[in-house]
Amino acid sequence: AGNVRVDNPKFKDYFGQRGKMIAPDLVLGYTGHEVGGVCPFVVKEEVFVYLDQSLKESEILYLGAGDAHSLVKLSRGEVETHARPKAWVDVCKPMA
Repeated sequence: AGNVRVDNPKFKDYFGQRGKMIAPDLVLGYTGHEVGGVCPFVVKEEVFVYLDQSLKESEILYLGAGDAHSLVKLSRGEVETHARPKAWVDVCKPMA
């Protein structure tokens, strides 16, 4: 969600390691999507999708849709259906 950010200690507690950003030149190869358009669906088979609990605060979500010039508006239920998350996680905190 746009009003939260990753909480590093929570992330490390859940995943067992610190989170890090993928280098921009590697994003397409890892995810199948361009920088600025990474979305939680139609990802490579070996990519696991996790959705943060903070997304449950909104009924309608706007997500990147494959490139930097596209968005898609979906209900939270549609996101869950299409993203097929491995798990819902709690790894974010409100932005200061």
